[in-house]
Amino acid sequence: MFHRVLWKTLGFMGYTIQYGCIAHCAFEYIGEFVVCSGPSMEPTIVNQDVVFSERMSRHLCKIKKGDIVIAKSLYDPNMNICKRVVGLEGDKICTSAPSGLFKTHTYVPKGHVWLEGDNPRNSTDSRNYGSIPYALIRGRVCLKLWPLQSFGTLGESPTKRIIKNQSDSNSD
Repeated sequence: MFHRVLWKTLGFMGYTIQYGCIAHCAFEYIGEFVVCSGPSMEPTIVNQDVVFSERMSRHLCKIKKGDIVIAKSLYDPNMNICKRVVGLEGDKICTSAPSGLFKTHTYVPKGHVWLEGDNPRNSTDSRNYGSIPYALIRGRVCLKLWPLQSFGTLGESPTKRIIKNQSDSNSD
């Protein structure tokens, strides 16, 4: 009797480990569901919207300007941020102070991206902390799942901050 219980327990543990590994690989390499919070991406993504973030683009280095990404926070590695890619390495970014009086130009360094929220008046983003390493990007948001009336792909930036280079439009 003891052997039968032991083998059943070991068999159950084996299946649990197998399914756990499959789930881990799916979430790490395919994608994940994310509940967004905060006002920084309004009106595109509002508080408590559920989105699907796919991971393949990140692994294949296919993130481009205009994409919305989930990235690790520079300040808290346990927290993720959701922002729009405004610049890639080598791009010249023009930023201004909240007053709009002082404009500065920044070049995005190699291996980095410039991220901004769609709600510029209520977003802590690259305008505050600079460009972030590409390695901090976890995935590209490709679909809004909830609320159901908003189900579908996400639109372009309402701020119209994304300016495609000639080389960008040739590659599309």
